[in-house]
Amino acid sequence: MNIFYNGLIVAKKRKKRFWVFLFFLVALSIGAWKAIPYAKIWWFAHQPALHIEGADELDFFIPSGATEDTVFQRLAQKKLLRNEAAYRLLAEKMNYRGMLVVPGKYVLTSSMTHRDMITHLRAGNGRVEVNVTFHNVRFLEDLCVRVTENIEAEATDLCRLLKSEEFISKYGFNRRTIISMFLPDTYRMQWNTGAEELVERMATEYKKFWNENRQAKAKSIGLTQSEVTTLASIVYEEQNTHLDEHPKIAGLYINRLRDGWPLQSDPTVKFALGDFEKKRIYFADLEVESPYNTYKNKGLPPGPICVPPKSALDAVLNYEKHHYYFMCAQPGGTGYHNFARTNAQHEVYARQYHQWLRAANVK
Repeated sequence: MNIFYNGLIVAKKRKKRFWVFLFFLVALSIGAWKAIPYAKIWWFAHQPALHIEGADELDFFIPSGATEDTVFQRLAQKKLLRNEAAYRLLAEKMNYRGMLVVPGKYVLTSSMTHRDMITHLRAGNGRVEVNVTFHNVRFLEDLCVRVTENIEAEATDLCRLLKSEEFISKYGFNRRTIISMFLPDTYRMQWNTGAEELVERMATEYKKFWNENRQAKAKSIGLTQSEVTTLASIVYEEQNTHLDEHPKIAGLYINRLRDGWPLQSDPTVKFALGDFEKKRIYFADLEVESPYNTYKNKGLPPGPICVPPKSALDAVLNYEKHHYYFMCAQPGGTGYHNFARTNAQHEVYARQYHQWLRAANVK
C-alpha cells in the first residue's frame, strides 16, 4: 500500500515536471521565434551598407523635394547598396521619411554600416557649403553652366530666368546687360541653392561692389554701371595677360568716347563673329553686321562681351588720363601694346606689328 502510494506520488511529480519543462520549452521557442526578426534587424544594422567602386567615399546628392523613395531610387540606380532589402527595412525601422529627408550633398564612405548611413542621412548633414567660382566667361549660356556646376540649380533653369525680360527687369537689366550683375569671384553657398536664390545672391554682391564711391566715379565719367562693365569687358578682352595695362587702355577708350570716335576694338568684332580663336582680324571681318561691331557703330556695344573681373571695372573707374587714341600690339608677342596720339604714329607701329606677323607666319 505504501509502496503503491509512494509510486503514485512520484509519477505525479514527474508528470508535473514534464509539463513545466514542456511549457518553458514552448515559451522559449515562441520567444526565440519572435526574437528572430529583431536579431535579423540587428544583424543588418551592423553590416556594411555600401559598395563604392574604386574609392573609399563619394558625394551623394539629395535634391529638394526628395522623399525616402527618391533617396532609395538614387542609391539603387548608382548600384551603391550591398543589400537593398536591408536598407529598406532599416530605413523604415529608423523612421527615415518625411521632414527627416533633408536635401544636400552627403559624403558616404565604404566603411558605413546601414545604421551609420541612415543616421548620417537622417541628421541632415548634407547642408554643406560649396564654392561657386566663375572667371573668363563670355556668353550667357556658358555663365549659366559655370555658376551651377557645384549647386543644385540647373543651368537651363538659370538661363530661362536670365532671358526673361520680366524677371531681370526687376534688377534693372535687360537680356544683353544681365551678365553685368555677375562679378567673377568665389562665393560660398549652400549646395541646394536654387536658380532664383542664386540670382538674388548675385544682386546682393553687385550692390556691395557698387558702393557710393564707385557710383560717384561712374557718374563723373558719364557712364552707367552697366556701361562701366561693358567697357571693362572690352578692356579685359584687349589685355588679359598684363593687367597693369588696363587703366591705360581704359583711358584710351574713354578719350574716344568723349570725342565721338568709334572704339574700333577687335575683340568686339570677334564677339560679333562668335569666334574668339581668331588670331588676326581682316578687313572683311570688319564688315560684319552686328551692334557689337565697334568699327561700324559708334559708342559702346549694347552689353558686355565677357564677364570682366572686378579689377577691370576698377581700372575703368580709375582710368589713366592721357592723350592716346590708338594702340597696337607690340611685335615679338610680348603681350603689351604700343600707344599713339596720332594716326601717323599708329601706322608706324601697325606696320611693324604686321611685318612681325608675316615673319612669324601668324594667320
